[in-house]
Amino acid sequence: MQNVFLNGEYLPLKNAKVSVLDRGFTFGDGVYEVFLVYHRNIFRFEEHLQRLNNSLSAIYIKNPYTDEQWRELLMTLVENNPSDNQSLYLQVTRGMSDRDHAIDLTDQPTVFAMSKALPERNLSGGVNAICCDDIRWKLCDIKAITLLPSVLLRHQAALAGAKEAILLKDGHVTEGAASNVFIVAGSRVKTPPKDGSILPGITRDLVVELLNDSGIGCHETEISKEELFNAEEIWITSSTWEIVPVVKLDDQVVGNGSPGKVWKRVVDIYQQFKNRQQIV
Repeated sequence: MQNVFLNGEYLPLKNAKVSVLDRGFTFGDGVYEVFLVYHRNIFRFEEHLQRLNNSLSAIYIKNPYTDEQWRELLMTLVENNPSDNQSLYLQVTRGMSDRDHAIDLTDQPTVFAMSKALPERNLSGGVNAICCDDIRWKLCDIKAITLLPSVLLRHQAALAGAKEAILLKDGHVTEGAASNVFIVAGSRVKTPPKDGSILPGITRDLVVELLNDSGIGCHETEISKEELFNAEEIWITSSTWEIVPVVKLDDQVVGNGSPGKVWKRVVDIYQQFKNRQQIV
């Protein structure tokens, strides 16, 4: 199965090879995107592509393809995969050069993309999370491949028997190690603002849009540690997890320890939106 694209070629994953001098390997010098495919259509394609464009521009890599070329590239991978629901991983690095910090040593980026079947996940019963200091760099709005802090934070959560780490900086919530965060406090849904300290999640933005369109509303504002621990509901969102309730934070039960009524309504609205989309 030709389920990988690498620098202009479609080939099996086992045949894909990249030089050890690729700057993605030596410096973590690159960005990535993860697209979801439902019923063989790419979900929120334009929004993901815009974020890719923003990330590439932020690290001074010229986008190697037009929007239509990206669409054709990714759809070819979709068509070569027998699964109706897929996950597409796309990575662009600065390319191959001598190991030198200067970024003008190469003008030929490495483009890698692969498709795999989207695994079945059922997290509707809720997950446990822990709180951790946000140890990541300041440019969290760039979807960079340098993910070591998030890897360590996720591992710290796993060691504590939790699924995710919710991060705090200067006493306020930023996001999860690999997710965005929402809370329900009173009758208000809140999520941290897009101020550079969080990744502008595609699922996050869609949930904000759906909340506002439905009349529930969403306030994009700072969330203190105290508000987080006193919240009636906590959700985490990502492309692969969609909208997941947190039922226990550190050693404290969230709400009554079960997924909340606002979460249930929002998930229903989200699924209805997915089902009516003619995406690509």
